Amino acid sequence: MSKPKIAQKGPYMVELEAGKTYAWCQCGESNHQPYCDGSHKTTEFKPLIFQAEESKKVYLCGCKQTKNAPYCDGTHRSV
Repeated sequence: MSKPKIAQKGPYMVELEAGKTYAWCQCGESNHQPYCDGSHKTTEFKPLIFQAEESKKVYLCGCKQTKNAPYCDGTHRSV
């Protein structure tokens, strides 16, 4: 498996809405980061679909290397 493109070397702070479903970009190719826009179709990656359990601000991974997808775990500091 190839590595995803690093969209940015830092997280994206976003406001999630309780009960809403999101598609986090795993390939790094989306023009609508951190969310999927279908650009993965030319890669082996697929978006990570998740549902927000509560409304709150979170940090979604921008480097696409996190071990806690879709959330930032600080890995961007070493890429």
